[in-house]
Amino acid sequence: MRAAGEAVLSTGAGHKKKTYEKGVWAECLAGFYLNMRGYKIVARRYKTQHGEIDLIAERGEVLAIVEVKARGSIERALESVDIRTQRRIANAALMFLAERPEYADRAIRFDVIAVESPVKIVHLDNAWDAGP
Repeated sequence: MRAAGEAVLSTGAGHKKKTYEKGVWAECLAGFYLNMRGYKIVARRYKTQHGEIDLIAERGEVLAIVEVKARGSIERALESVDIRTQRRIANAALMFLAERPEYADRAIRFDVIAVESPVKIVHLDNAWDAGP
């Protein structure tokens, strides 16, 4: 039993697990959304030394590198994909293309899929240009 005013330290493990599960849920929804629009998911949670790409999807001659963000609002989700995140994903995409040369001739596009609870999805295709 704790005395009045006694602080309890928390590791935050419960919060991290909940955040992780929310991310997995959002990525599953985004994958389903893309499948319903004719995309084939090539990779999920593709990890490199530069970071992780949530989804890699193809449709026709386009290879979409997709960052999925789940937040309390669509606006906050879209705003969370800052320039640092964009660079990290672009570098990870270069690693993917180096390891999977069969996709090297595709038009590469960077997309963001924002998910808001309970279920609202916004797909911003060609969200940024990772050019020079």
